[in-house]
Amino acid sequence: MHAGNGSKPPLDEDQVGLIVEVFRMLADATRIRLLWSLIDEELSVTDLAERVGKPAPSVSQHLAKLRMARLVRTRRAGTTIFYSLENDHVSRLVVDAVFNAEHAGPGVPSHHRGQPAVRDIAAERQSRKAHPR
Repeated sequence: MHAGNGSKPPLDEDQVGLIVEVFRMLADATRIRLLWSLIDEELSVTDLAERVGKPAPSVSQHLAKLRMARLVRTRRAGTTIFYSLENDHVSRLVVDAVFNAEHAGPGVPSHHRGQPAVRDIAAERQSRKAHPR
């Protein structure tokens, strides 16, 4: 039915609703900072509050919303609750959003600077600045 023509099947309404909710959760600066802090790391509310510069009660409210949206999960160790990203898809979504934002700025985005071709171009530019013709 869809083979060979490159078209995708339409999304059903429930799925669209869930996707909209995820983007609604991401449309907040504090939540983006919280999710970014949780990339490859598990942190407590206290640690997260310190990282994002917000009071712990405020951070807890944001984390509750992110948890309800299934973007973060919890783990209890004694009296401390630790938060982590729900899955690799959430991590990829946040990282891709940050990388996309870097493309809006001037110059080579930081996530490209380690690539061999980009390093070669940067070195050539530096050389031309140092030794103009």
